[in-house]
Amino acid sequence: MMATKIGIAADHAGKELKQLIGEFVRMKNYEVVDYGVAVDSAKSVDYPDYAAILSADVASGKLDLGVLICGTGIGMCITANKFPGVRAACVWDEFTARMSRAHNDANIICLGARVINHHRAAELVNLWLDTPFEGNRHKARLDKIREIEKKLSVR
Repeated sequence: MMATKIGIAADHAGKELKQLIGEFVRMKNYEVVDYGVAVDSAKSVDYPDYAAILSADVASGKLDLGVLICGTGIGMCITANKFPGVRAACVWDEFTARMSRAHNDANIICLGARVINHHRAAELVNLWLDTPFEGNRHKARLDKIREIEKKLSVR
């Protein structure tokens, strides 16, 4: 059985949290692909650049899951959700982390390094990874989202 491959990326605001989450996810025996920004980088970068690279790889199936981190998680989430097949969720507590997987089968978790302390962020990632998709009525809803994506891609 192949290991689940998880990509992780952050802008300058999230680089320290990215390093911590990356180490945590590796400790859970997942394969981690680091998309940057480097923790030792002092320059400001644009979150859409990093979100786009990781999200394209989730959309194509090159990655199974992704973790995106910026100041609030919101910018990364907006960018990621532009990619067909990506279901990115910005989470901030146990309920949103759990429901993003159980009901929405989120394949990217977005975190805000400036709004969640690092220990709590790791707990949310852990919960997110350990929560299975419930399927059933939720699968039918995701099918509707896929249909919307198909209609929009024809334009």
